[in-house]
Amino acid sequence: MPPHLVNYTDTHAHFGGDDATKIVARAVAAGVTRILAVGGNPDLNAGAEAAFRAEPNPVRLALGLDRSQSNVSADGVNAFESSLAAVTLCAIGEAGLDYHHDAATRSAQLVLFARMLDLAARRALPIIIHTREADEDTLAVIDEAGSDALAAAGRLGVVHCYTGGKAFARQLLDRGLYISFSGIVTFRNAEDLREVSAYVPADRLLIETDSPYLTPVPLRGQPNEPAFVPHVAACVARQRKIEPAALADLTTRNAEALFGAWLDFSATQP
Repeated sequence: MPPHLVNYTDTHAHFGGDDATKIVARAVAAGVTRILAVGGNPDLNAGAEAAFRAEPNPVRLALGLDRSQSNVSADGVNAFESSLAAVTLCAIGEAGLDYHHDAATRSAQLVLFARMLDLAARRALPIIIHTREADEDTLAVIDEAGSDALAAAGRLGVVHCYTGGKAFARQLLDRGLYISFSGIVTFRNAEDLREVSAYVPADRLLIETDSPYLTPVPLRGQPNEPAFVPHVAACVARQRKIEPAALADLTTRNAEALFGAWLDFSATQP
C-alpha cells in the first residue's frame, strides 16, 4: 500500500528541537500522520515543545517529570505544574519507575510517580508510564494514585516501550491501561515480546519509536526517528497475522481514543 494511504501514529518520540521540521517531513513521507512528542526532563520537555511549535499539525505534546527527576524539590515540581497552565497537552509524561538504572532513588521515584499520576488526574489527561524492573511498585502506585474516573473512561494511560511478560501485561490491562511496543519488538532476541504483542487486545495496542533510541531492525546503527515506526508496525502485524495497514489504522484509532481527537486542536497553540 502506498505510504500516503497508510495512517501510522508514533505515540512516543523525543526531539532535540533544531531538526524537528526535517524529522517530521520524513515521517509524513513514510505515512506517519500523527506524532506525540514526549518529555520527561527539562531537555526532553523543551525539545517536545519546540517540535510542537514547529509542526503543530502532525505533532502533539506530552510533558512530564520522569524517574531521572526524582531529586527535584517539591517547589520544583510545583513550578513545573504551573508551567503547564498555558500549554495544550494530550498527556502527562513520561513518568514512572526504573530500578535498572536508578534503583538507589527508589523512594523518591515512588513519590514523584504518584505526583505525576495526581497531576494527570487533576488535568483529566492520560499518563505515559515508563517501568523497568519495577512491576510490583508500578502497579501499587497506579492502584493508590491513579484516577478512577480516567480508568473508567478507558483513558488512564499507557505503559510505553513495553518489555515485560504476559502476566504483567494482563495486570496492566486489567487496570484499563494501553500497552505500546517500540523497536525492541523487532530485535532478534525479542521473541517473547513479540508473543506479548499478539496477546494484547486490539483495542489496547499502540506503537511507537521512542526515538531517537531503540532503532528497529533493519535500521539498527542509525538514530531512530518517527519515520521508522512502520517497521514496528510491520513486525507486530506479522505476529498478529494482519496487514501492516490494518495495524496502522487500529493503533491510530486507539491513539485517538486515549489521547483525544488530535485534529480538533488549533494549529496555533502556545
